[in-house]
Amino acid sequence: MQPSLSPAQTPPRANLAGWLYVSPLVLVLVPFFVAPILVVLAASFFATDGFGGLTPGFTLASYVEVLHSALTLKLYLATIKFTLLTWILTLIIGFFVAYFLVFHVRNQLLAIGLFLLCTVPFWTSNIIRMISWIPLLGKEGLINQALLGLGVIRQPVEVLLFSDLAVVIAYVHQLTIFMIVPIFNSMARIDKKLIEAAIDAGASRFDIMRLIVVPMSKSGIALGTIFVVSIVMGDFFVVKVMSGGGSASVVSAFYEDVGVLQYPTAAASAVLLTLVLVAIVSLILRTVDIRQEITR
Repeated sequence: MQPSLSPAQTPPRANLAGWLYVSPLVLVLVPFFVAPILVVLAASFFATDGFGGLTPGFTLASYVEVLHSALTLKLYLATIKFTLLTWILTLIIGFFVAYFLVFHVRNQLLAIGLFLLCTVPFWTSNIIRMISWIPLLGKEGLINQALLGLGVIRQPVEVLLFSDLAVVIAYVHQLTIFMIVPIFNSMARIDKKLIEAAIDAGASRFDIMRLIVVPMSKSGIALGTIFVVSIVMGDFFVVKVMSGGGSASVVSAFYEDVGVLQYPTAAASAVLLTLVLVAIVSLILRTVDIRQEITR
């Protein structure tokens, strides 16, 4: 067995080949990911003349303004509320849909077909799928009309539309697929013989779920959580439309700042939100080695 070479002993040709392999990724990441982040970071330390102009320099005034605003705390609490509710509901729905497809559909071809069927609603635009809830949840919508016809209610329920409930419903509708896909992939790798052995040993369905299925699906749960959390915390359009303007999110704040040409304040808000998301994703990644799971 030949000893492995240290980086200093690696032939120059091998180093050059390695850089060539990653160069396409670098050419994409640098102009479209790294450079915009650096521009936003730099703008967050600039001063503004109040008319959209930026004064190069170094000041923490924008961060002080954002962090000392009571509105910032209120918006973060609202965003966290939407994120937690959406995450819980998408996790429950996504987990049990994936569980049904993997462990209760015996025909693998049928399971794949049903899995693909779950993606059909996502062939349309997010905006179309979001707006499609308005005829269902409105005061004159199908749900209220059905409840009135059955005698369950005496007058239309107004909380169904243009409320926090409508925002969560729209998010769950849009993001459940982001839970189903990674959890389905994780569960599909579980050896069915392990489940059969547990049943033969007298384990209950709850024990199998708690001790086998959930732990072996945690990589899919972690990936789905990252997708859902990052999308909800980085969105404002669903909140704006489905709440009727009655609710807002963190992104709404710096969107409004951009609208009134307060670019440093908007940049500072964006940097803070990015740091919060990086912290959340880092905590999630501590629970599972994503790279190891992907290469399995």
